[in-house]
Amino acid sequence: MTQQTPYPPAMPYQAPPQQQPPRNGIGITGFVLGLVGLIFSPIPFIGVIAWPLVILGLIFSIFGLVRVNKGVATNKVLSIVGIVASVLGLGVCIAWIFIFNSAVNEVQDEYNRTAAVTYEVTGTGSNVEVTYGEALNPQSETVSTLPWTKQTENKGIIKGGMLTVMADENGGDITCKITVDGVEVATNTASGPFAVAVCTGA
Repeated sequence: MTQQTPYPPAMPYQAPPQQQPPRNGIGITGFVLGLVGLIFSPIPFIGVIAWPLVILGLIFSIFGLVRVNKGVATNKVLSIVGIVASVLGLGVCIAWIFIFNSAVNEVQDEYNRTAAVTYEVTGTGSNVEVTYGEALNPQSETVSTLPWTKQTENKGIIKGGMLTVMADENGGDITCKITVDGVEVATNTASGPFAVAVCTGA
């Protein structure tokens, strides 16, 4: 009888270890934040929320690119796009600061500027009530005969102030006119008893 050689016991099958896919959440986060910040940045007032978005987007995108260079992430394109979008959005935000500061300085300079203002009232009315000057500091006069003229200097946003003329019970025609730095900015005419003509300067 032939003796059979025993076979070695079979080894259990083991599947080859699966390599963990690289994670790319940081780069994607940076891309999304940078893109959203870039979209919001050109919008007046709303664009203020773009500041934290583009800054965080830039930080996350840079970290994402570092992870790609270390071989632990695969989102190189998204990380680069996130950096570019964040930098562009940050540039728009910085530009808004210069625009806002320039606008504030311009308004302040205009507010402090002194303008030469001439108030004129013409017409056939008599004993008219004239109110003129800056809105917060008006002056009043009773004018017996027309024409009437007053020259003054005004400050503020509305350099021309206001000029209001009211006729008496006898009526007649009344015309008001405001001139600022030699330029006519307002005129108006009214007629009849107790008629009122109002001019508002720019």
